[in-house]
Amino acid sequence: MLWMPREACVMSGTKILIDTNIAINLFKGDNRLGTLLQDREAYVSFISELELLGYQAITIEEESWVEMFLDECNIIDINQGIKEITTYVRRQYNLKLPDAIIAATSIFLGVPLLSTDDHFERVKELIFIFYQP
Repeated sequence: MLWMPREACVMSGTKILIDTNIAINLFKGDNRLGTLLQDREAYVSFISELELLGYQAITIEEESWVEMFLDECNIIDINQGIKEITTYVRRQYNLKLPDAIIAATSIFLGVPLLSTDDHFERVKELIFIFYQP
């Protein structure tokens, strides 16, 4: 394995990987999320970037908000380490490919993943924070 299990990771209190659904809840005005994410260094997988910008019914106003949001985040592109972890996570936990990539990105970076999708809880190697809107 090229990564360390979550027990060996040092979790930073300021860094966090944001799932697509968290960005959507922020856009909808979830003030609790805004408070939770304040003063944190936000990371976003390229998958979430594509999901947000590629939404078919996105308005010009929404696209502008998404672009401003993404400008404030560190976008993480695919690399060999993330590919290898994705393959493992997909096989081990039977996640859909986009979710496996997002989980792998979090594992690779050693930062927690914040999501409203509780299926990430079963990924043992992941530092996962479940958010209930």
